[in-house]
Order: sequence, then C-alpha cells, then structure tokens
Amino acid sequence: MNLYSMVIQWSSEDRLFLVTIPEFADDLWSVEDHRVMMPCTHGKTREEAIKNGEEVIELYLDAWEMEGESIPEPRMLQVA
Repeated sequence: MNLYSMVIQWSSEDRLFLVTIPEFADDLWSVEDHRVMMPCTHGKTREEAIKNGEEVIELYLDAWEMEGESIPEPRMLQVA
C-alpha cells in the first residue's frame, strides 16, 4: 500500500473519473529531480480509477528507483 494522494474528479465531458497524483506534480519538484507533469489516469468507475491511480504511482516509483532519482515523500495536501 502506498501513502500518496490521489485526486479523483468526475468529468462529464469524458464521462470518466479522472485521477491526478499531486505529490508528483512538476510544480512541487524541481525539473532535475522529477520530469513529471501531474501524472493522470482515469477509470469508468471510481474503483477502477483508484486501481489505475495506484498502478501509476507504483510505475513512477519503480522507474525513479531504477534510475536512481530521488523519490518524493508522501505528504498531506494543503487545500486553500
């Protein structure tokens, strides 16, 4: 089980649940450390979106580990 955040939003236009992983966003990390523009996936159901989001997180973590890059720490989102 990972401890990273996922934001899940319904898209009426796409008729899908869209998932973003804010802790992996490019604006939170320097480009040298993480070359990621807000990872995103989707699902037809909320459950499928969550499953796909978890898979995306694992893929990024595995890739960063293999490349020897630093991995962002999970953290609490600050909502304004």
